[in-house]
Amino acid sequence: MPKITIQQQQYKTYILSDETSDTQIEVVPERGGIITSWRVQGQEIFYLDKERFTHPDLSVRGGNPILFPICGNLPDNTYTHNGQQYTLKQHGFARDLPWDVEEVSEDNTTYLKVHLASNEQTKAVYPFDFHLSFSYKVNGNTLEILQHLHNSSATSIPFSTGFHPYFQAPDKTQLEVEIAGHEYQDNITKEIRAFNGNFDFNLDEIDAAFKRLTAKSATVTDNSRRLKLTLDYGDDFPVVVFWTVKGKEFYCLEPWSAPRNSLNTGENLTVVEPGASYTASVRLTANFF
Repeated sequence: MPKITIQQQQYKTYILSDETSDTQIEVVPERGGIITSWRVQGQEIFYLDKERFTHPDLSVRGGNPILFPICGNLPDNTYTHNGQQYTLKQHGFARDLPWDVEEVSEDNTTYLKVHLASNEQTKAVYPFDFHLSFSYKVNGNTLEILQHLHNSSATSIPFSTGFHPYFQAPDKTQLEVEIAGHEYQDNITKEIRAFNGNFDFNLDEIDAAFKRLTAKSATVTDNSRRLKLTLDYGDDFPVVVFWTVKGKEFYCLEPWSAPRNSLNTGENLTVVEPGASYTASVRLTANFF
């Protein structure tokens, strides 16, 4: 049976449960609309740095942060639009701003929609009017995320969008990574490297952007947890990033609609015309074996 409850923790937390499959997510709208927890068969899938989470001036490291209106960073955190220079920090502002709950439902699948509307704060760094919503659906061991953006500006809106999910990985040497690409750009060295399914987890950091994808699905099998995680995405996400840091028990598998700096380069940049809308979705599935 689907069920939604609300708890007042440090932040108001919406708990969406599918009791039949023993699945649950926790959503904190006012902390960037983020999913902080995803449990399947009673086991936590997401990683969350709880100490950082308690500090509202720090970006959340964990859960499933929303990336908008950029993915990655810009050179000197700046971009130019119509001859004017603006400043945007890494991954944009959506993950740091409070979101509002728009809709909840317990019919058939557990469902929650949150939204972020443009305001004076956003327009100071991104001069557009928009209404952005994300819907979270829990169905068994699958988490589906639906995105909708409406352009309420008088001009077209350029942006990139994505997700930055953190997955628990107590022993990264036990990971098997399958991403549908034979090469990636190392975002640390800027080199193009061949990919044979293996990463060197002894490196201080791995930041690999796959752009030439040959399929719309990626998997990571964690043999230490006996867990296979599958990310399914559509044509709206032509970039998948694998990121992790040495000494931290997580990895990130991130679908992006465009690579870094697309607001300046135009590469894979999404543009929505005035009065028009944009939709996209991703699906995460956790299978224990």
